[in-house]
Amino acid sequence: MMTTEEPRIDTVAEHLQDLVLGCADVEDLLTELAVFSAMSLSVQHRLLASVTLLRHKKATTVACSDSKAVALDEIQYGFGDGPCLTAIRDMDIVHIPDLSHETRWPEYSAAARDQGIGSILSVPMPLEGEAKAGLNLYSTDPHAFRGEDIEEAEAYSGQASKALRLAVRIAQLIDTRNNMTAAMQSRTTIDLAAGAIMAQNHCTQEAAMKILKIASSSRNVKLRDVAASVVASISQDPAVLTHFDE
Repeated sequence: MMTTEEPRIDTVAEHLQDLVLGCADVEDLLTELAVFSAMSLSVQHRLLASVTLLRHKKATTVACSDSKAVALDEIQYGFGDGPCLTAIRDMDIVHIPDLSHETRWPEYSAAARDQGIGSILSVPMPLEGEAKAGLNLYSTDPHAFRGEDIEEAEAYSGQASKALRLAVRIAQLIDTRNNMTAAMQSRTTIDLAAGAIMAQNHCTQEAAMKILKIASSSRNVKLRDVAASVVASISQDPAVLTHFDE
């Protein structure tokens, strides 16, 4: 049976998919994710949201809805422990209903209270590989997160982690494609230069490549750049086409 929460989560999932398709890179996606998190989960209380990435035991705030959320994250990183870091490390939700009664992280709790924060909810975001992430939600009011709010934040975080994993995969594919294209462009330029040297000097391809490599080493210039200068000088056209058509 469909509950009253399901349509909203479906809408969140659809919006996150749109973010993946519409954002230029992962950083843009994370920023939009933090802003959307704060907006969509702020029902009765205004929330501040941030996304923490934990990689190689180093925590970094990679996105936020408000600069104040970054400051709260940085305070936690300074102490080396807190609700967000615990949620990520243990892959379990950490809920602080009222910071004035929190005893697990007394120094951090006191510092967060000084920043006007009353309650905190940290939800882990499962990723792939060694990296881990977490969604941090801050409210100036104590007891801002009810049971249904926590369940919704958990469901939202699950959808967000899927979107983030998809965005990372897309970014990796784009990087691979760009690297392959750059390699083919370099190969095309080098082959053209080698061909020109072979024609001018009536030598083999091996000998032409040796000439290019010696020039590259002696001038401390990349082989591709040496090849491009050779092609431009022989063609007497600096704009000669030396790129690889995809």
